[in-house]
Amino acid sequence: MRRTIPLLIVMVGGIMMMIQFFIPHQISQAVFGLYTDYVPVIAGFALILGVGSLTRVHYHKVRRRAENWQYSLLVIFFLYLMPVFGIILPASLGGQAEEPSVFHFLYRWVQIPIQSSMFSLLAFYIASAAFRAFRARSAMATVLMLAAVIVMMGQVPIGDYLGKWFPALGLWILRHPNLGGKRAIQLGVGFGILATNLKIIFGVERNWLGGAGR
Repeated sequence: MRRTIPLLIVMVGGIMMMIQFFIPHQISQAVFGLYTDYVPVIAGFALILGVGSLTRVHYHKVRRRAENWQYSLLVIFFLYLMPVFGIILPASLGGQAEEPSVFHFLYRWVQIPIQSSMFSLLAFYIASAAFRAFRARSAMATVLMLAAVIVMMGQVPIGDYLGKWFPALGLWILRHPNLGGKRAIQLGVGFGILATNLKIIFGVERNWLGGAGR
């Protein structure tokens, strides 16, 4: 029963989604609307499961005093502190309704700067990876490097001073060769997603069941 019921739910749900997409009848649309009404309920249980799993993982790290366990302690602390400020204590900082609450204060002045810092650090990693990838060690690498230089120079104002053909050629590369390769990758990913979904719907792939799928 631990495997049969989840497999039946996934199979029926997956087949219903395919039917309503390819047969847009009123009945199928009504069933689809009824089915999607349960999505927030499932998302709520998924949130509870995710919070519990995250708490368990970091709690074991703190208890074992594993490497960098202090960061796990901070994760647990703020994981439960933010709901307290957002749900239990939604009052503002100064006691006035128009003033920002503690939750919004922490979100705006703590979380957003941290996210900005993370994305700014990623820019240096991307630049380093691009430098290693653009080394002209072969003919294909040389073509990649030249195309990347033309596209980048066409996107910045200095490209207009070097030649009017820079922006036009860079735009042509983005619209034709790049778009063709992008669509080929998207088609491959789409067929891979379709194959994986069919395997899950018909019970061939059961790793998502965890221990019950073995």
